Amino acid sequence: MTQRSHFPFDSAATTSGWYKRGGRGVRGYSGAIAKKRQLLRERTEDCRLLNMETLKSARKDDSGEAGRDLSEQIKAATKENHIRAENTELMLSYQKGQITLPQYKVLLCSLYEIYKALEEELDRNSSHPAVAPIYFPQELSRLESLERDLEYFFGQDWKKRVIVPAATHRYEQRLRKIGKDNPELLVAHAYTRYLGDLSGGQVLGKITQKSLGLSSKEGLSFFSFPGVSSPNRFKQLYRSRMNSVELTEEEKAVVLEEAVAAFELNIQVFDDLQKMLSITTETDMSKRSLAATRVPVSPILQFTIGLCVALATIGAGMYAL
Repeated sequence: MTQRSHFPFDSAATTSGWYKRGGRGVRGYSGAIAKKRQLLRERTEDCRLLNMETLKSARKDDSGEAGRDLSEQIKAATKENHIRAENTELMLSYQKGQITLPQYKVLLCSLYEIYKALEEELDRNSSHPAVAPIYFPQELSRLESLERDLEYFFGQDWKKRVIVPAATHRYEQRLRKIGKDNPELLVAHAYTRYLGDLSGGQVLGKITQKSLGLSSKEGLSFFSFPGVSSPNRFKQLYRSRMNSVELTEEEKAVVLEEAVAAFELNIQVFDDLQKMLSITTETDMSKRSLAATRVPVSPILQFTIGLCVALATIGAGMYAL
């Protein structure tokens, strides 16, 4: 009995192992398919996760609602807050490419205090079941980068010159509290901050460099992630790790609430920074206005006025006698 071919060719193709089309020989066709399948099976687990995450992020229910993955739910829950954060005066200045040096310096100060609290709490809770999967200190840590930038702009005594508004202190205190009492909520803050920085870091870095007229990358370390070769692929991996965190439905709901709170805290920081800059600008303008209204007095005029006053004083004294 003749063996049946797996391909729609004649029986000669099965026995000879090759098939002629247009005079050109194609050998080992079935072997090539098998080899390709084997290569596909040899992909690493991380690549599999990345591909799964890509499909998940592009797929939604027919109703248009986010899926069950934590990353998708956070994105859906914070959509409106994200838009509001982008429309704060400080962020609009960035989008217009009009960021000023005072704006950038006060922003760096607040980011330093926020990341100091966040990364110290992540370090302290690095073995926590909810924190461990999304703990990437070598790839994501921002504290040392911020310290370099602050030293560049403020000098070696930069720590004495860091000034932050009340909203920054509230943000810092919130991170300290959940790090102590509810470490699983750090997931919401880490996701909000790090993935936001990875998404817009390169663009914002270029805008800052151009707006401030910086000739080199000094002062822009915050926007650089040397440990991340591909931001997009790393974000996919980060989401897949975060989605693997085991949370009950109640715990997941609390994390979503904390993600919304994280955006609100950021908005308050942006607004407070702009108010602080506005007060400083108004004060400087008032000082310049007062200086401009002063009438310049020459030394001769000063001598004449002084002499008149002296004579008047003497005259008044003589009249009193």
